[in-house]
Amino acid sequence: MKQAIGLADRRLIAAARAVRRHAHAPYSRFRVGAAVRNRRGEVFTGCNVENASLGAGICAERGAVLQAVASGLRPGDLDAVAVYTSAAKPTPPCGMCLQFLVEFGAEARVLLAGPRGVRATSMPELYPFPFRSFPRRRK
Repeated sequence: MKQAIGLADRRLIAAARAVRRHAHAPYSRFRVGAAVRNRRGEVFTGCNVENASLGAGICAERGAVLQAVASGLRPGDLDAVAVYTSAAKPTPPCGMCLQFLVEFGAEARVLLAGPRGVRATSMPELYPFPFRSFPRRRK
């Protein structure tokens, strides 16, 4: 079943595509732009930023969520995320980003976009068994 892409989703994809220009990817040359939308319709963007100390880099999706959290995003507020790359196939968020995203929108819509089109999916489809909580320790 093909999902419709409405105006709000097209705007989210356009924001992800636009911010991708600012990516800093001198090592992989794989530039990614991401945009997240909260339930109020506000959009926040992020791009990947690589670093010579490989683990110090940050993915576009997490960058967008960090911007949203700085503006008040709380768990459950994330409505949708768009990821834009120039890859031949739609590129989903990495595992670390999926875990990061699920904290704020376990049911969020996910739009995987590129020059060849858009694939609409969801967090439950991409990440069916997320890690949700820490076990509580007895005192």
